[in-house]
Amino acid sequence: MSLFTHQLAIDLGTCNCLVFVPKKGIVLNEPSVVAVAKPENTVLAVGAEAKSMIGRTPDNIVVYRPLKDGVIADYKVTQAMICYFISKTRGRLAIFKPEVLISIPVGATSTERRAVIEAAVAAGARAAYVAKEPILSAIGAGIPINSCEGNMIIDVGGGTSEIAVISLGGIVTAHSLRVAGDKMDEKITEFIKKEYNLAIGSQTAEDIKIKIGRAFAIKKEDFYEIRGRDLVSGLPRNIKVSSNEVAKAIHDVCFDIIEGVKYILKQTPPELSADIMNKGMILAGGGGLLRGLDQLITKSTGVPCFVAEDALLCVAKGTGVVLENLDVYKKSVMSQK
Repeated sequence: MSLFTHQLAIDLGTCNCLVFVPKKGIVLNEPSVVAVAKPENTVLAVGAEAKSMIGRTPDNIVVYRPLKDGVIADYKVTQAMICYFISKTRGRLAIFKPEVLISIPVGATSTERRAVIEAAVAAGARAAYVAKEPILSAIGAGIPINSCEGNMIIDVGGGTSEIAVISLGGIVTAHSLRVAGDKMDEKITEFIKKEYNLAIGSQTAEDIKIKIGRAFAIKKEDFYEIRGRDLVSGLPRNIKVSSNEVAKAIHDVCFDIIEGVKYILKQTPPELSADIMNKGMILAGGGGLLRGLDQLITKSTGVPCFVAEDALLCVAKGTGVVLENLDVYKKSVMSQK
């Protein structure tokens, strides 16, 4: 690490945090998880190490995500997490405090924005800026945000789904739904509990979603074997889950996202609607990788929908582009309050 890495960008996600350093690209991609030792309230582990402890800790260690729905739920722990990410990417020898750009959901209130900025400054940033996720995601997906044509982005993350229409570098209309990948995991857990009398952890639910999750049922199903605790006998038991069962479990979440998309399409000025119809909508974020979600959106709205390249990394890449061209984006994208 050079001594002069002045800038870094953080995609502060509910599930994962990615750190981007100019000229180096994405240097860190770790889960947004922190392990805290009670009663002394000290941070034991952050990121991947903390995530591996989920569901395996003794009573005196609590593992949790300090971000809920894309915004800070626990200030002190978020600060410790940002501090860890800053120091890990900059190394011990860096003298200068970095300028940090952080992504926030489009629906974040001014109090939530301030909390993110204060946490970053307290964690060792010289100055902190926040930028709205849909714009960063659009930049990362390669959408020319400064053109006068309308572009629509659907960013399905862990805690929030951000849907926005962008034109001339700004957000024309946007909607932030607090349903996304985490909600899908919850629904899968509930479904397996109800159908099979089996308790599974959030980690297993996420594995099911990633391995065989689909937005709608198909003829040729995939199967995945999981292990959980039988709710009747209390003993471990294995079952096979099919992709169509997963589709049934997460149906409501997909429906909510589609309703959000329809809502934004109704709010869009006619000229921009025509542009979106011509070019289609772009689907980004980790949740956007759910098999068949793009087809389901296309079918439900009549507007073509495409998955962005590197959907998971769009916001982080976008923050990188903004950092490398700060003067161009300072007015349109960022706010310091």
